[in-house]
This record gives sequence, structure tokens and C-alpha cells, in this order.
Amino acid sequence: MDPFERGIVDLLPRLRRFARALAGSSADADDLCQIAVERALARRAQWIAGTRLDSWTMRILKNAWIDETRSRGRKARLFDAPEAGERVADPSIAGPAERDDAYAVGQAMARLPDDQRLAVALVLVEGLSYAEAAQVMEVPSGTVASRVARGRMGLMAQLEEAG
Repeated sequence: MDPFERGIVDLLPRLRRFARALAGSSADADDLCQIAVERALARRAQWIAGTRLDSWTMRILKNAWIDETRSRGRKARLFDAPEAGERVADPSIAGPAERDDAYAVGQAMARLPDDQRLAVALVLVEGLSYAEAAQVMEVPSGTVASRVARGRMGLMAQLEEAG
């Protein structure tokens, strides 16, 4: 396997986590990941060696998500009810309290507006810088910072309300 393909394989857990943050369900996240990986492999020549493969593939995934929601005709169809989804944390490594917390955060994230959820997922969950997230989202860095701040406040307010 060449370095490009190895890099894509190594990114799969992060891509799936990002897709889950966008789509809300594991089935839709898996579909988005498959679409993104297929597009990345097909557009391999467009990636510039030495640049960040993670930002490039997350941008592809984000665009696939936008394409998918548009093609379905109504955005809400992509998201399952929070109780229908699996918990965000890996149950094999987290205890009951951590799983409950992760589930509450996952529910709160699902209720954020799309632009805020995307920014929070890229910056706070995936650890991208504001500049890198701005490239993925195709918006200015200041817009990302604003969306992260509003998303963080929205998450805190929802989690405080939930107890």
C-alpha cells in the first residue's frame, strides 16, 4: 500500500467520527465515509504531497455530506432521533458515567445548527486549527471562530439545562 492509501486508512476513525458528528447516525456516517474515501481515491491527483491529508479528506467528506443532504430533498431525513443512535463514546473504553456524558454531549451536538456543529466537530473534536477548519468549511477563519464560540455556548447551555 502506498503512503497516500495508508494515510487514508489511518484517517478512517477520524473521518467516521467527523461523519457521525455531521450525520447523527452510524449508518449514515458509514455511507458518508465510503463516499468520501471513494472521492478521495478518484481525485488522488488533486492532492498535493506535503499538505495535510486530513484537512483535504475532511473537506471532501463535508462536501459529500452537503451533496447527500441536498439530494435527499430534506435535510431532516438524514438525522435519526437521538434515542435511536448509538452512543458516541466507545463502550469498551469508557465507563457508564463517561458514556452517559458522551451521549448527552452527542444529543446536544445534534441540536446545534449545522454550521456550529460542523465547526465544533472540526475544531473541538478533531483538533483542527481555525485556519484548517476554515479551509474545510470554505469560510474565513473568523467565521469558524465565531461558530465555535456560539456552538460552545449552545452546548454548555443545553448541558446545563439537561442537568
